[in-house]
Amino acid sequence: MGTDRARVDAHLPLRPVEFHILLSLSTGERHGYGIIQDIEARGDAVVPDVGTMYRALARLVEQAFIEGVPAESADARRIDYRITTLGRNGSDYSASIVGAAIGHGRHDRRDVRGIETLACER
Repeated sequence: MGTDRARVDAHLPLRPVEFHILLSLSTGERHGYGIIQDIEARGDAVVPDVGTMYRALARLVEQAFIEGVPAESADARRIDYRITTLGRNGSDYSASIVGAAIGHGRHDRRDVRGIETLACER
């Protein structure tokens, strides 16, 4: 199966929406709409639409960066998501890329807020 670093590298760079999902889940389990609300409340990224969010969640589950768990609610269809160790490693690594780019002066305000450009410079 390979090392965690190799498994993380295979899925990098993360898309901005994926990075923000992992950032949101780093503080605890959430359902899809809860993740959207968290991103909106932080105000540090463009809030993804519902379709974009659920496609990104499906990719992250497939990559084993997150896992779905049955929600503790009356709605049996609702799924909460939680970050896995692999996902935490991926988000930490992506954040270190951003930090390194900032340290080297290779950014502007748009890059830092959106992560788009910096993650692709890896």
